[in-house]
Amino acid sequence: MSLAGKRKILVVEDNPNMGSLLSDMLEVFAVQSVRATDGVEALAVMEQEHIGLVITDLRMPKMSGSELLAAVKGKNPDMPVVLISGFSMEATGEKEALAMADGFLSKPFRMNDIKEIIERHYRP
Repeated sequence: MSLAGKRKILVVEDNPNMGSLLSDMLEVFAVQSVRATDGVEALAVMEQEHIGLVITDLRMPKMSGSELLAAVKGKNPDMPVVLISGFSMEATGEKEALAMADGFLSKPFRMNDIKEIIERHYRP
């Protein structure tokens, strides 16, 4: 099946190596992704691309992952958003964001983590 008509997963990560790794992991599952380096860029990408899931880092410049989460859910409450962080949610003080998010991945994540997120939240 062609991937051209499918929704993409938006990867929002300010660390280029981590963003590339996550995109590569998604590719293993035949899922196209598009990347943004911060929340402001992510919102612009969402205006241009057919997105089925947002995976965003919590700590980024310009707009945090929790701010992006609120903006995405404000415009499209049904859009699944998964947060990623190298810190525990308790340590970040982001309990409200976690309650609003559709999922959470701790860095470093494994292939099984990515597979589970795709199976649970991705709408092609």
